[in-house]
Amino acid sequence: MEYKLEVIVLPVADVDRAKEFYTRIGFREDLDYIDGPDFRVVHFTPPGSHCSLVFGIGIGEAQPGSVENLHLVVCDIEQARADLVACGVDVSQIFHDEDGVFHHAGRQKRVLGLYPGRRSYGSFASFSDPDGNGFLLQEIIERCPVW
Repeated sequence: MEYKLEVIVLPVADVDRAKEFYTRIGFREDLDYIDGPDFRVVHFTPPGSHCSLVFGIGIGEAQPGSVENLHLVVCDIEQARADLVACGVDVSQIFHDEDGVFHHAGRQKRVLGLYPGRRSYGSFASFSDPDGNGFLLQEIIERCPVW
């Protein structure tokens, strides 16, 4: 049985501001459905992704900005970072973890620069949407073999 992650619900305070942000960074708008003042669903998909983001009104109870560490996998982290910066997004410098396995919470053990040898899974850059929902770009040039 396959289990495919399809949608992540993002809590936002201002739906139109979030919609403008995700449009500006090149995500595809799939739906903006309104059913009265208490229900709105906005659906966006990142380029090349099978998993989408949904936000709106009346679709969840999490606090705006409470989602963190959503990974956007890219094959060239330098280009992806430059593209987001060109769209006006405040993106961290590229970093890797000093232990080299996975990034620690917050900014602990961050070392500036690409992972040595530019090994897949090791280089990151972070940014947030206008509500503070946190994303990490993660460079994967070659995926690990399927088990």
